[in-house]
Amino acid sequence: MKLKVLLRIIGVVQLVLGLMYLFIPMKFLGMMGHSIPQADIAYPLGMLAARFLAYGVGMLFIAREPEKQLFWINNMILIQVLDLAVGIFYTATGIVGLSHSGFPMFNATLFIILLTLWRPKATAGTTG
Repeated sequence: MKLKVLLRIIGVVQLVLGLMYLFIPMKFLGMMGHSIPQADIAYPLGMLAARFLAYGVGMLFIAREPEKQLFWINNMILIQVLDLAVGIFYTATGIVGLSHSGFPMFNATLFIILLTLWRPKATAGTTG
């Protein structure tokens, strides 16, 4: 049950990020305290939004029967590991301040730990 709740929370987070990057990308960057790029960057941010939205819907779907979705749970762990690594790199090099990266890095770390601990064990009927 706790894994299902976690997957739904992650799904909602992905959907919110997707909606923000799709509909108000520049305002959203400003709300997070980032510098505002040129307007043409809204295009790749829109493409990023599509991935957030697809994975958000996917996490909600996966939450129904997580024991059959080990591959996708492992993919979300990989996404969070990469998110954390990017956050550590840009924070350590001084490009992004901890005030901007701290919360996302905390979320990534929390999601990595909980997904790893709570993911279903691989059996003959699962992949991963």
